[in-house]
Amino acid sequence: MQFLIVYDISTTTLGGEARLRTVARICEGFGHRVQKSVFEATLDRAGLLQLEHELVTAINPATDSVGIYRLLEPYEQHARHHGQRHGLNHHEPYNL
Repeated sequence: MQFLIVYDISTTTLGGEARLRTVARICEGFGHRVQKSVFEATLDRAGLLQLEHELVTAINPATDSVGIYRLLEPYEQHARHHGQRHGLNHHEPYNL
């Protein structure tokens, strides 16, 4: 299954900056970055549950937010992108 992960972490404190780095590292372990706070990932149910658990544990729910959205499949027929984009293979890890 294809997912889009987006987050907004409050960085007004040192703790917030640390949470931002932690959330980015978690997302990097499951998918690839497409914008600063946006990742795409191919996950099975177990991977989705693990990702969600790690993210919920890492954020401060009073100041931060994370969204995980399932993309319609087949992804290539439902997603559109305009402008610069690296060729992405959603079935292999992405390296910049």
